[in-house]
Amino acid sequence: MSSHSKVEYRMKSRKKPGFATRAIHDGQQPDPLTGAVAVPIYPTSTYVQHGIGENKGYEYSRVTNPTRDRLEENLASLEGGVAARVFASGMAAINAIASMLKSGDHVVCGDDLYGGTPRLFNQVLTNFGLEFSYVDTSDANNVEGAIRKNTRMVHVETPTNPLMRISDLPAISQICRRKNVELVVDNTFMSPYFQQPLALGADMVVHSTTKFLNGHSDGIGGVVVCSRQDQAEKLAFLQKCAGAILSPFECWLILRGVKTLAARMEVHDRNGRIVADFLSKHKKVKNIFYPGLANHKQHELAKRQMSGFGAMITFETGSLKNANRMLKKLRVCSLGESLGGVETLISHPATMTHAALGVKGRKAIGITDGMVRISVGIENVEDILADLEAGLGVI
Repeated sequence: MSSHSKVEYRMKSRKKPGFATRAIHDGQQPDPLTGAVAVPIYPTSTYVQHGIGENKGYEYSRVTNPTRDRLEENLASLEGGVAARVFASGMAAINAIASMLKSGDHVVCGDDLYGGTPRLFNQVLTNFGLEFSYVDTSDANNVEGAIRKNTRMVHVETPTNPLMRISDLPAISQICRRKNVELVVDNTFMSPYFQQPLALGADMVVHSTTKFLNGHSDGIGGVVVCSRQDQAEKLAFLQKCAGAILSPFECWLILRGVKTLAARMEVHDRNGRIVADFLSKHKKVKNIFYPGLANHKQHELAKRQMSGFGAMITFETGSLKNANRMLKKLRVCSLGESLGGVETLISHPATMTHAALGVKGRKAIGITDGMVRISVGIENVEDILADLEAGLGVI
């Protein structure tokens, strides 16, 4: 058999295109009107109808929009879901999921979530009769022990923000199925490139598309990817009713960003491993949280359910004073909120992402004033290391 024939055989025998191919092509087909390679932005609020009940599938852009449809098709493909629904932010996506519940329902949550999530749950949604319990989901037994008769949902992040704890998704999903409870997984830190929660038993996956999916720190958004059509229909109804939709331009930004997701995540992961190794050996670093290190308590679990370790690292500088000195010295690493951009972003959880938890709330889960969280970018890693060395050198 010739080499050409062998290539043809491999192509024909493959069940579905690879991840990078789907990221570039699914939902991103050339425009049928002009042949444009890039999905067009449809910045329209409404659509002309040819008669009563006669339209081309679009009536009003709060309900549906062609650019948004393309993005939802793309993200559903990448997470292996039946459908996806995009929202104006990651928090809007989480709020939409919670809106599928009713007064009296109970949710079990990880106790180490992004600070905005418990703020929404505790300060807003409890006013509407929802109940929330927080446990360390890195132990599946804690999840099972917290489930009540009125529990309808379990919400976890893995790895967690910022302590990088790993939740055993197959184990938790089995518990949820036995208890008839839906499992929602925030997959923002890993992206669908490195982790596939639906394949591990989750019912819905949520992302802040602002982060790795977009990848360029220039657009805010969120998505829920569904494992069942009834979930997708409920979320489409919530999009229509509440209107927390993603604009056509923001959809286009994510469609553009996701085309390079596979390539970017490979560099994020490679740089992340090098930076984590550097920090783990540095005398000024008191502790480091990164599942890619062999001494991470859940390193083996991370290897089983993730195909990479990613770019997110948290480390301990020893005090607020030390953290502030270091952060002021940095030049390549940008101090700011958010993560997942091509640039290295560094933040201080106690005063930024988790400020809303308060001193007691942060202390209860182990977030200190000296902790710094870094989202390693795709710059030359030698420049990132030199910048961190300079920053650590002043503490």
